[in-house]
Amino acid sequence: MGREMTKGLLQTEDIEVVGAVDQVAVGEDIGTLSGLKPAGVAIKDDLAEVIKEARPQVMVDFTVAAAAWANARLAVEEGVSPVIGTTGLGPEQLDELHKMCEGRQIGAVVAPNFSIGAILMMHFARQAARYFPRAEIIELHHEQKLDAPSGTAMKTAELMAGEMETVPPLPKGEEKIAGARGGIYRGLAVHSLRLPGAVAHQEVIFGGQGQLLTIRHDTIGREAFLPGLLLAIRRVIHLKGVVYGLENLMEL
Repeated sequence: MGREMTKGLLQTEDIEVVGAVDQVAVGEDIGTLSGLKPAGVAIKDDLAEVIKEARPQVMVDFTVAAAAWANARLAVEEGVSPVIGTTGLGPEQLDELHKMCEGRQIGAVVAPNFSIGAILMMHFARQAARYFPRAEIIELHHEQKLDAPSGTAMKTAELMAGEMETVPPLPKGEEKIAGARGGIYRGLAVHSLRLPGAVAHQEVIFGGQGQLLTIRHDTIGREAFLPGLLLAIRRVIHLKGVVYGLENLMEL
C-alpha cells in the first residue's frame, strides 16, 4: 500500500515527496522503488531523522498499529500533521492524539479506508440500517492482512448500530463449527475472509420481510485509495485536532 500511494503522490503536481521511511530497501531511491524515474529521495529507517532533515508539512503512514501510534506522536511533537491509513488505533490513543494536535494547533486525519467508494458504501449502509431489522457484514481481504475484522468493517458496524432503534436478537441455532456465524458486534454478525487474489472487498446484506438488500464495494486495485488520500493531505493542513474517518471530509 505504501509503495502504491507513494507512486501516486510522486505523480501528483501539487504534492512534493520529501522523505521516505521503511525498515527494508533502505538507501534505495523512492522513485525507482515505485517504478518511476529517480526522485532524489532515499529511503531511511529513522523517522525522526527524516522529519528533522526534510521538514515536511504532512506525514503519511501505512504501517501497523503499534508503529503508527509511535510515528504519529513523533510527527505531532515536531509540528507535522499525520495522515494515517493504518487500522488498529484505539479510542484512548485517538483521544490523546487529538489533545496533542490541539496543543500544537495542527490537524490529523485517521481513516480506516481512503476509498471514496468504500466511504459511500458505509454511508448508504448506515442509511439502510434505519429500515431493516437485520443485517450482516462480510469483508474480504488479502491473506497478508493481520487484523480481523477490518477497520472498515468495524466502522461500518459502528455506524449501522448507531442507527438501529433496538439491538436485533441473534438467530437461534447451533454452530457445528465454532465461529461459523461470525463475530457479533451489537447484534450484527461480521464475517472476515482472507484469501490470495483479493485486495479489499465488503458487502452488507440487509434482510427484511420478503426482501434482501445488498450494498457491496470492491477495490480491485490499490490505486483506488489515492483520491481519498490526496483529499486528506490537502485538507489536514487546515485542520485543528483529529478527524476520524474520511467521510468527515466529504459532503455527505
